[in-house]
Amino acid sequence: MLLTLERVLLLKRAPFFESTPDHSLLGIAASLAETEVPAGTEIIKEGDLGATMYVVVDGEVRVEVAGRVATHRGPGDVFGELSVLDPQPRMATVVAETDVRLLCLDRELLFEAMADRPEVAQGVIRFLCRRYREGQGP
Repeated sequence: MLLTLERVLLLKRAPFFESTPDHSLLGIAASLAETEVPAGTEIIKEGDLGATMYVVVDGEVRVEVAGRVATHRGPGDVFGELSVLDPQPRMATVVAETDVRLLCLDRELLFEAMADRPEVAQGVIRFLCRRYREGQGP
């Protein structure tokens, strides 16, 4: 299990939170659930509703759209970020390529953090704009 400080450092590495000040990440980091997922396990499924995003601590996941591999995500990367922001069906299936350890962030916690600390919301907006511009999709 990661210490809160280790979680803050990991979140700072994640593009989703890289422009958010450390002090603003403390509350989020302390509240994250941590889970381990064995290789081959489907973590999220395209079309399902979800309210959780994930930060990869260790290992690698495969992101599939319409049954085709779209990308891979590793330590410091996030996935599921659109569903945590907007309650629509998931756009991709994500499968643990290796054994993975994940930090889980649910919608309620993220929205509380964005309401309490505008710099968290600003960082999320910057991340989404960057990803949209780069055409990286889900």
